[in-house]
Amino acid sequence: MMTGFGMGFGGIGIIGMILFWVAVIAGIVWLVRTVGGSNAQFPMLVQGGANAQEIIDQRYARGELDREEYDAMKQDLQ
Repeated sequence: MMTGFGMGFGGIGIIGMILFWVAVIAGIVWLVRTVGGSNAQFPMLVQGGANAQEIIDQRYARGELDREEYDAMKQDLQ
């Protein structure tokens, strides 16, 4: 006899409902991480307080600065 609550699927309905909400929560987490980004996009935040000299040394080592830019920045810091 049906009670009118729509529980005709029994345990399958409950499992389906749980899987649905897990998928919704996972989708929200994925969306927030995608839109919000991560600290990997901002390496200075990940470095944990590197000083200015270390930063320009690393940028020069990666080839982001040429010799003239590096020397000019180094002089500005002294």
